[in-house]
Amino acid sequence: MIGLISATAAGAAARDRLAAAWPDRTRVYGGPVADAVRAAFAECDRLVCFLATGAVVRLVAPLLHGKTDDPGVVCVDEAGRYAVSLLGGHGGGANELAREVGEVLGAEPVVTTATDAVGLPGLDTLGLPVEGDVAAVSRALLDGEAVALRAEVTWPLPPLPVAAEGAYTVRVTDRSVEPADGEAVLRPPTLVVGVGASKGAPVEEVLGLVEGALREAGLSAASVAELATVDAKAGEPGLVEAARRLGVPLVTHPAEALARVAVPNPSDAPLAAVGTPSVAEAAALVGGGELLVPKRKSAGSPAMATCAVVRRPGPGRLAVVGLGPGARDLLTPRARDELRRASVLVGLDQYVDQIRDLLRPGTRVLESGLGAEEERARTAVEEARRGQAVALIGSGDAGVYAMASPALAEASDDIDVIGVPGVTAALAAGALLGAPLGHDHVSISLSDLHTPWEVIERRVRAAAEADLVVTFYNPRSRGRDWQLPKALAVLAGHRAPATPVGIVRNASRADESVRLTTLAALDPATVDMMTVVTVGNTATRQIAGRMVTPRGYRWQEETR
Repeated sequence: MIGLISATAAGAAARDRLAAAWPDRTRVYGGPVADAVRAAFAECDRLVCFLATGAVVRLVAPLLHGKTDDPGVVCVDEAGRYAVSLLGGHGGGANELAREVGEVLGAEPVVTTATDAVGLPGLDTLGLPVEGDVAAVSRALLDGEAVALRAEVTWPLPPLPVAAEGAYTVRVTDRSVEPADGEAVLRPPTLVVGVGASKGAPVEEVLGLVEGALREAGLSAASVAELATVDAKAGEPGLVEAARRLGVPLVTHPAEALARVAVPNPSDAPLAAVGTPSVAEAAALVGGGELLVPKRKSAGSPAMATCAVVRRPGPGRLAVVGLGPGARDLLTPRARDELRRASVLVGLDQYVDQIRDLLRPGTRVLESGLGAEEERARTAVEEARRGQAVALIGSGDAGVYAMASPALAEASDDIDVIGVPGVTAALAAGALLGAPLGHDHVSISLSDLHTPWEVIERRVRAAAEADLVVTFYNPRSRGRDWQLPKALAVLAGHRAPATPVGIVRNASRADESVRLTTLAALDPATVDMMTVVTVGNTATRQIAGRMVTPRGYRWQEETR
C-alpha cells in the first residue's frame, strides 16, 4: 500500500489526483502531518509526501530502522514539478514510484541512486536474493573497475559491464557458499524440490527433510523456486505450510503426468496411493533438469515425507520488440524497459542506431544490414538458448511484416518469448491522415520477395471486392516499380476515381510528409519504400482536409 500525505491545499489536490488514479493502491492519511507520516511509515510499504524534502527528512529520521526494512519515500513539491526519490530507491521501490508518480502528475522524476544515474542495474534490483560485498562490487562497477562474472548456473541477467577477470566478482550460484571479500553472490531460483507426504505429515518433518537435503548437497534454500507434488496432495497441511515458510509456491501435477516421468527410484507404495510410481522425484523432474538429490525419506518412524531436488536452469529470454515508426515519443514504455533489460540486442543496423543511447552499459549489440532478417532471427534465438536475455528489434510492431514471425519460426519451448507491441506504420500514417481506418481495413505488402505476386494480387482483388480500406506496405522500390500500378488498377475496378488516397512518407520522423490525393490522381512514381499508401473504401471521404472512413455506411446512404 502507498501512503499519501499532504499539508496544503495544493498538495491535497495533487494527492487526490494520485488517489483517484490508483484507488486500490493508495491510502490517504489526514490529520497532523507528523502523526500522518508516523502512521503511514509503520503501515505502508511506500509513501508519497506532498511536502518539502527538508520537512520529510526531519519527520522520517527518527523512524528509520535499516535499508531492508524502511519503506520507500517519494517527495512531491507544492507545484507538482518534481517527484523526488528520497528514501529506499531500490529496496523500497522509491525510484520506480517516482517515475510512476511523474507519469500521473506530469512531474519530473528525480532519481539520484548512483547506478540509476549512469544506467547500470543495481545488484539489488535484479529480482534475485543477493548477499556479500554488494556495496563494494556496485561501487567497482560504477567506477569502471574490472568486475568478473562467475556464472555457475545459467540465468538471463540484464547487462552488466563485467570482465573475464577482476578484483571484484559477481557470482551467480545456487550453492550454499560464503561470499569472499569483494564478491557479491546472486542466487537465482534454479532449484525445484519435489515432495511427497503421507496424510497428516507434520510440517516440521517436511521442513527438516527439505532443509537437510539442501544442506547436505551444499545447496542454498534461497535458490528454491518451488515445492512440487502430486495433485492429490495439493491441500496437505504439512506441505502447504512448508511452502509458506520457505516463501515459495506449492506446485502440483496430475498423477498421470508424473507417471510418465522416468525416475531412478520408482515405488509401488505411491502408485497404489495416488496413481504414480513416483511423487518426489517425478514432481521435481516433470519440467526437466538435473537430479541433484535422489529421493530420500524423512527421519520419522515411520517416515511420512520424501523429497528430491532438481536443478532447472532459467530458460533464456527473447523479447521481440517493436520500436514504432521512428519518433522517440512513440516508443512504448514497455519497449524501453525491454531494451534496458536485454544483455544482448539483435537488430538491423539502422534500427539499432535509433535506440543505441537507451541501452545499458555492457549490452552486447549484434547488428546487420538489410536482407538478413532470417539470420538475425536465428542469431537471437541461439543467444536466448545460451541463457541470455535477448531483445530482437524491428520497426513498427514486431509482429507486422517484421521480426516476430521469423523468430518464432526458429524458437521452441526451451526459451521464454515475450512480444512487445509497437505503433505500426499503418497506425502512424492513419493518425496523420485523419481517420482512414475507421471501418474494416486490411494491410497488404506489395513486396514479392517472400510472397508470389499471384498471391498478392489475389489478396488485393479480395480486399477490393470486400470494400475494405487498404494500406499498402513496401509499395515501390527501384527494382519493383510495377506492382503498385497493378494493385491500384485492381482497386480501380471497384472504387470510384475520386476515392481518397493518403500518401505518408517517414511517418513521425524528421522528414515526414503527408499528402492526400485520389485514386485517379495518384502518381506511383512519387512513392517509395519509406511510404505507406492508404486507399479508402467506397464510404471514405475528404472532410476539412482529412481522410475519414465512417464507422458505418449510414453516411454513405445519406449522401447519395
